[in-house]
This record gives sequence, structure tokens and C-alpha cells, in this order.
Amino acid sequence: MSALYMIVGTLVALGVLVTFHEFGHFWVARRCGVKVLRFSVGFGMPLLRWHDRHGTEFVVAAIPLGGYVKMLDEREGEVPAVMAHLSFNRKPVHQRIAIVAAGPVANFLLALVFFWVVAMLGSQQVRPVIGQVQPGSLAAVAGLAAGQEIVSVDGDATPGWSAVNMALVGRLGESGHLRMGVIEPGSSAPQVHTVALDHWLKGSDEPDPIRSLGLQPWRPALEPVLAELDPDGPAKAAGLQPGDRLVALDGKALGDWQQLVDTVREQPGAAVTLTVLRAGAQVQVPVTLASRGEGKEAAGYLGAGVKPAQWPADMLREVRYGPLDGIAEGARRTWAMTALTLDSLKKMLFGELSVKNLSGPITIAKVAGASAQSGLGDFLNFLAYLSISLGVLNLLPIPVLDGGHLLFYLIEWVRGRPVSDRVQGWGIQIGISLVVGVMLLALINDLGRL
Repeated sequence: MSALYMIVGTLVALGVLVTFHEFGHFWVARRCGVKVLRFSVGFGMPLLRWHDRHGTEFVVAAIPLGGYVKMLDEREGEVPAVMAHLSFNRKPVHQRIAIVAAGPVANFLLALVFFWVVAMLGSQQVRPVIGQVQPGSLAAVAGLAAGQEIVSVDGDATPGWSAVNMALVGRLGESGHLRMGVIEPGSSAPQVHTVALDHWLKGSDEPDPIRSLGLQPWRPALEPVLAELDPDGPAKAAGLQPGDRLVALDGKALGDWQQLVDTVREQPGAAVTLTVLRAGAQVQVPVTLASRGEGKEAAGYLGAGVKPAQWPADMLREVRYGPLDGIAEGARRTWAMTALTLDSLKKMLFGELSVKNLSGPITIAKVAGASAQSGLGDFLNFLAYLSISLGVLNLLPIPVLDGGHLLFYLIEWVRGRPVSDRVQGWGIQIGISLVVGVMLLALINDLGRL
């Protein structure tokens, strides 16, 4: 079933985002008097095709990895004199800029709409209450303590842990002061604690911002009773069974599930002995833990899970917006995610953030399937994030992308004459090399995560 969600989620995501992006180009081109010859969603062999009254051919093709809008252009073939005024290349430079920019702009508008819908649908969030603070950690030095609720990070409100994590992601690789607003149990007056950062998590392959600060979110205690096993995991191979109660690990008593998780993570590839209570009798089960990740990022893996705990009602909050407030929230989130995406690209360029954080089609497909399976709100959130990424990447000043064309047209606007064909040719060759290189790097990262 998860594979079906992944396939359907990916096709829907790419279909919606590509169609809307290309529709932006198409709509503005029509308004500028350019004849559109073809509007294609996908590449390769056409599966569906039809024509409208303007003579534009609409195509749904077999390979859903993009799309394009083909316009009448004298640079791409002979154009009858009576139709020359409908050519893209004959339009004033400001109209060509508008047509090219319309695709990425459409992606940002689509993200705003998705975030608006999500804001009105509402979501249940866990209050960001600190469960534990690791002694000697950055959080401990800053005076953060168990029981405090994080209400803001650098002045931005944090209604749930996802907001805390998103705010912390924006500080990866940086030095300076991180301001965290908290309220004590039974109090309503926020206090600000300052966390000192020094190239925080710079170059980390798989950063975990909350844990790296030394914070552990509060969660209800989970009994260490197995409910499910990874068919290919160490627990299954060692003979552990659903219903087993884990009593101790290497002779150290286990109070709850989180204690087991933390201990296992610290021992990638280690041989351990679990004491298990099964049918009223204790059994010693030797297990060789698996390892996930590489180098310092490696973590132990048991391959077992427990039933979800019931959260107390006072630890949950419903976040929902009305239609008008939802528009403002949608615009705020669109702006914040756009700024975060640009900042992350800058940090990768300057080595503050590892390029291993780049994701390719495999990761996108997995996240699409997981979010689709999780529910409408999560899937719309994913579509919004992906739409913003598509918009930002297309605006980068790299020839072959929309941003590269915009760069040439802006230079033409300033100079009063077009960039020479030879320079544009060189730019396109460089652009193709960059795009292919980045795509290969993202694919390698995907395969590494598998």
C-alpha cells in the first residue's frame, strides 16, 4: 500500500506543480500576444493530445518529469511574415521578462494557496515542552531546563515542535546568539535565554537541530513492549517477538522505550544482550545492532517499534485560521520557506551546510508517498514546500533555467541590445553542465540514503 501511495503521490505532485508552472508561462504569453504552439505536461510519447480554438496543441506525455510551453519564435524556425508579430522574439524585452518570470511566480502563488488551505484546515500540534536537557549541552549552558515551554525562537512564535525545528534549521552552520523564549510551568511571562552558536552543525550530513542543542521533547512514557518488527531488522533476526517486554539491555534496567532508543542509537553495529520478559519468564536474547548513517552521523538500529502513546489533552493544541487570517498565514509561510530555501542554497555554496542535504527524485517520491498516506494537510504542506523549491531553483541565474533567460533579458534591457548568440551559447553549455552535475549529486545522495 505504501508503494501505491508513493507512486500516486509523486504523479499528483509532479502533475500539479509542473502544470501550474507551465500555465504561468502560457497565460502571460497569451496576454502578451504570443502564439503558443504547444503546452506539454511531461516529455516523450504523447498519451493525450487536443487543440483549442487558438490552434494550441495540449499534450500529456509519458515521462512526467517536467513540461514545457513552445511558443512561436523566429530563432527556432521560419515564421510566415503575417505571423511575425506573434513571435516571442519580436516582443519588447519587458514582456519577455514577464513571460519567463511567470512560471516561478505561479509556483509561489500555488504554495500560498496550499498554505492558506492548510491554515484553514487546521492542525493538532504538540506543545514544545522540554522533557530533558542534556548536562553540559548548549541548552544547559544557556539555562534551559525540563518543564519549560519554548514559545519563540529568534522572535518567531513556535506553537509546536515543527515550528521550533524549522526555526533552528535556519541557523545551521552559523555563529552568534540564538534567542529562545520560554515560559516556566505555571507562569505566563516569557523569559529569553541566549544560546551561543559557533559554526553550529557546520557541514553536518544529517543535522538534528533539537537534539544537537541537548534538548529532548517531552513525551508520554512508552512501555518497552514490542508491537511491530522490521522484517529485515536485527530484532527480527535475533528472534524477538511482538508482545515481548524489554526489561534490560546489557544488564542495565530499562524504564521506558525512550531509554532503549537513546541507548541503541549510541551503539551502531554493537553486539548487545537484551533481557526479555516473555510468557512470564525472562529470556536473554543476543542482538547485533545495525548501523545507519556514516562516520559521526552513524546511529544504532534495532528494527522494532511500540504502540503509540496517548497524549494528555493539555499537551496538544489546535492551530486553525479563518479565511482572512489564513491568507496572511499562507503569505507568511511562503515568504519564510522561500527565504529558508535561498539561505540553505547560500550555505551549501559556502560550505556552511553539507551538500549531502540535497535531495533528488527518490527522496521526493518517498516523502510524497509518506505525506499522502499521512493525510490531506500533510500532503498539501509537501506540495507547498516542493512548489517553493521549484520556483526558487528556476529563478537561479543559470542558463537553461528561467533565471538564466531572465539574466540575459535584464542585461539586454540595461544595454539596449541583446547578449550575443555566442555568449548565450557558452552560457547554455555551462548551465547544462551545472544542472546535470547537481542532478547527479542529488541522485547519489538519494542512493546513499537507501
